[in-house]
Amino acid sequence: MKKPKPNQPQQPDQPKQTLLSILPKKVEEPSSEPPTPTFVKVDEPVKVDEQVLDSEPLQEKLITAKPKPVKRILTPPNKSESDLQPPNKSEADLQSPTETESLKAADPTPVAVNNKIFQAVGIIVGDVRFDEEAKGTVTIAQKEYQLFYASKHRYAYEALQKEVKATGGEKMRLIVYPRVMHFPKREQPYLMSFQLVGFDRKQSPTGIASELQDFEFRLCGLWQFIPVCQTPCISVFKNFNKERLEYIKSAEADKKVRFMKASHVPLMWRDAPVRPFRFNPKLEKEQQGHSSFVEVLAKFLPERDVFGFSKLLSEPMEKAPNFLKARKEDKAEALKNKLAQNREKGSVKKSVWSKPKKKEL
Repeated sequence: MKKPKPNQPQQPDQPKQTLLSILPKKVEEPSSEPPTPTFVKVDEPVKVDEQVLDSEPLQEKLITAKPKPVKRILTPPNKSESDLQPPNKSEADLQSPTETESLKAADPTPVAVNNKIFQAVGIIVGDVRFDEEAKGTVTIAQKEYQLFYASKHRYAYEALQKEVKATGGEKMRLIVYPRVMHFPKREQPYLMSFQLVGFDRKQSPTGIASELQDFEFRLCGLWQFIPVCQTPCISVFKNFNKERLEYIKSAEADKKVRFMKASHVPLMWRDAPVRPFRFNPKLEKEQQGHSSFVEVLAKFLPERDVFGFSKLLSEPMEKAPNFLKARKEDKAEALKNKLAQNREKGSVKKSVWSKPKKKEL
């Protein structure tokens, strides 16, 4: 009979060893691969600029770990964590529209309506001459036209003078704006001239000089009749922008009206898709209608001093691009100032040319 063993203290249950726990652990050797990805861990979801993420070659943009709503941003090789951080913007900036949308909302530009602008520019070819006072003329089909320039194109005008002096000025190809002067009497014909923009130096032309043929013009404006011209015109107004608006606000009435003066280019256009607008004093304002905005190619016809329709560049539009137009009050004030100046000049001339008093005997 076996003797009972003395009571021994009970030991806690040992976990059963499995085959995986018995096998030796694999030691990871150092590798030449880049360091392990770094993570940004925050309590709340991170606001990330999608444009920044889209510009990087990421395989995973956002990884959400459970159970906490944590977003992790994987840093690709050769990229630092700061490269992926969104720019320093406030919450209001992140929720605001894009830069393009903000500009469209705050600043209506001349190209606000389907990239349309008011424009009148073309090519003429003729003999250029300058007199002793540097006044220029261009002869086309045995007709002579005055050649003007604006202050911003003074360099081109002076360069043309040197070119004419060196070459003789025969058959010069000029880039010009049409300059049409209308007179108060409707039966009195308008006066055609041109304003120099540049000239072709007989090299490979670029820009507008390569797009247009000789005597071809691009005319973009309102298709309408004006009271002082029997031929319908394309009225080219000043395109709107912020800088011009600020200048107008601070300018005097005379300069303001002169700056916003439109150019009315007479155009012969048979079978036009829209009729030129004509003001009817017998109709109410609501019944008048409005002018259509058109874009055409036209040829200058020197034998008649008019432009002839050649090609329609786009369908006529009822809504025109934003433009600047002088108010009636500004025109009235400018006219009043001009009359006052003329009276002052007349009084000065009268006092200068007044007959001397006869000497008393």
